[in-house]
Amino acid sequence: MNVNQMNIKKDMKISQLIDEFSSSGVLGAGKVGKASELLSQILADKDMKVFLSVAGPLVPGGLRNIIANMIKNKEIDVLITSGANITHDLLESFGGSHYRDYGFDDEELNAGGIGRIGDIYTKSEDFEVFEREISIIFEEISSNLNDADDDSNSIISIKDFLYEIGKRIDEENSILKLAYDNNVPIFAPGLIDSMLGLQLWMFTQDNKLILDAVKDMHDLSDIVFEAEKVGAILLGGGLPKHYTLASNLLKGGVDAGIQITMDRSETGSLSGAPLEEAKSWSKAKCGSNLVSVVGDVTVIFPLIYAGTLDKLNNG
Repeated sequence: MNVNQMNIKKDMKISQLIDEFSSSGVLGAGKVGKASELLSQILADKDMKVFLSVAGPLVPGGLRNIIANMIKNKEIDVLITSGANITHDLLESFGGSHYRDYGFDDEELNAGGIGRIGDIYTKSEDFEVFEREISIIFEEISSNLNDADDDSNSIISIKDFLYEIGKRIDEENSILKLAYDNNVPIFAPGLIDSMLGLQLWMFTQDNKLILDAVKDMHDLSDIVFEAEKVGAILLGGGLPKHYTLASNLLKGGVDAGIQITMDRSETGSLSGAPLEEAKSWSKAKCGSNLVSVVGDVTVIFPLIYAGTLDKLNNG
């Protein structure tokens, strides 16, 4: 089979561009094409539970609406993410935003109350609103849990805690609100390592509210054992990736998976490990369909997702 020399035409559809990628070889474009083909299969398979793992600053990086729409369109069944992405979703839910074009003089940014994530910026005034609003929500959740005179009532799993927060969000594009509306569980095993976690710690200095991370595994293991098949979409690596794969070890691993990461395998880190490595740990089944793509998630995932939607909606 010959390598296709890609043809780019005026007014071509995104799915046609992906097709050109798919037949071009096994370098970057070929892997992007294979990832798009596999994503189409995963989303079209009604017997497959779909886990979306989101690491890094992908909400401030521009993927918030894509994640929200995947929940709204019932394309994913489980979301596993970082505390940072949840924090930044709430920041926008409370009227804040993420900004561009403030420069790279970090001491000047600090003096102006601006925080930097690469070339993305946040304002301290937005975080002040976040802190005020989330404290009100914490108070409501804590009060409801402690209605009875029983210390055990103050204990809640991280998944249920995020569900309770989502119940109290009004903003229509909020990931947490849409997850609540569509009964999509959110797991965030590293929640405390975020601004949301810091605010929770401050709240618990004077209030009873205890997160039980172990309790999440009861719910997550039930999802894994009840699933006929599991497909994983891994955006970035880190703790969300490992939590996704390790939970599926309980049943021999995922059946299909796509990974997009900027990390490389040479350091031996989990974030850069190709998905095939997961087979050795039974975190991916032998014979599972896996594609690993090295590249920027904020470029590659919107591209393959758009191509997938084009294919699924137009046959």
